[in-house]
Amino acid sequence: MKSENIAAVSTAMGASGVAVIRISGDSPLTVAEKMFKPLKNIKVSDFEPYYMYVGEILTEKFTDFGMCVYFKGPKSYTGEDMVEFHCHGGIAIVKGILEETLSNGCRLATNGEFTKRAFINGKMSLSSAEGLIGMINSESVSEVKAGYYLYRENLKKKIELEQDKLTFVLAEINADMDFPEEDLESLALENTEKTLKEVKESIEKLLETYKTGAKYKNGVSVAIVGKPNVGKSSLLNAILGYDKAIVSGIAGTTRDVVEGTTEINGVKFNFFDTAGIRESSDEIEGKGIILAEKIINSSDIVLFVKDGTIDDDEVVAISEKIKDKKVLTVYNKADLHKYNDDLFTISAKDSKNIKELKELLVKEVFEKEIDFNGDFLTEERHLISLKNAIYEIENALNNLYDLPLDLIAIDIKEAWDLLGEISGRTVKEEIINEIFSKFCVGK
Repeated sequence: MKSENIAAVSTAMGASGVAVIRISGDSPLTVAEKMFKPLKNIKVSDFEPYYMYVGEILTEKFTDFGMCVYFKGPKSYTGEDMVEFHCHGGIAIVKGILEETLSNGCRLATNGEFTKRAFINGKMSLSSAEGLIGMINSESVSEVKAGYYLYRENLKKKIELEQDKLTFVLAEINADMDFPEEDLESLALENTEKTLKEVKESIEKLLETYKTGAKYKNGVSVAIVGKPNVGKSSLLNAILGYDKAIVSGIAGTTRDVVEGTTEINGVKFNFFDTAGIRESSDEIEGKGIILAEKIINSSDIVLFVKDGTIDDDEVVAISEKIKDKKVLTVYNKADLHKYNDDLFTISAKDSKNIKELKELLVKEVFEKEIDFNGDFLTEERHLISLKNAIYEIENALNNLYDLPLDLIAIDIKEAWDLLGEISGRTVKEEIINEIFSKFCVGK
């Protein structure tokens, strides 16, 4: 089946040394024939695949000197024939060459359309595509690792293994229904129960990894809380290594949430410097305190900052608000106060123990050493599909000895379909469109 030629800029827009304009479809070479003049005495139609040719890229308004490469399908990114122009990265040059491809019959690609065609043509699984967009948008080592785990189809392979087990069970049930005279039902029941329990256990192990995997992908949210003027803003600046928050000796300076991000041991940590929590008649400060409480509720861990003063009603009130959260308490202003040895002390002003604080945060959040090489779920979509699959498997197990096998098979097939939403075997069109809409136009 023929597919129309699509074109887009595959490199970031903006002045650069080199830019890439990509064309994919049924006949991208016909476009290249009109736009590229090789230095060698060779026709574009005779280009050897996967070989870079040097020459002139022609447009109606100007000529650029660059390169052209032809990728012959199905051994290409999209599985279709593809052509790439590698030109100088001036904004006007890139825009002009792209416009020339459109005037020669190409259509401007939509978001993620190249990768979507790769998926449709069997070059990439859906979970692999999700991993790719995760890698493109990554801001930390853990995000790259999480994306690469999906991109290399590690999750897909595990899910397909469980689907194959369910396929065998369904085949055995069908055999029992097709050949009732063979009296296979008791054996089918026994094997079905055993296999369903195995699949359920495997899925549950994957589900247990989501809490950690989501932090690898999305980062760890840390709410910095405490009384006014205990040094929360100074601490944020010390952790980030630059001045992000305004620091003042006047209590109540921070009235809004100040955010800052840094990478610790390969994981992105998102810090939120909140307004000092106390009773306040100031309307603006009061709104900041309400916002601080919302940040606390959504955080993965609370960094409770105290200074050398004794506990008072305000500190007790803060402790009450964070009692249901994972909390790391630190005592600031160690340059001014003498603390007991059993307390974790810091000096945001002098950056004392800030490195140790970061290490302690990692330990408190992950409760063990970070392991990027293990199996882990990172996508909420996968989490929901697996939970729903567990529900269907449990239905089958609960009714296995009470209902006919053909009815049990309905629940098992539903579980198979739900797993297929991850492997890509049974995914719905709206899910596909949603995933690829997250891509940039040129990918």
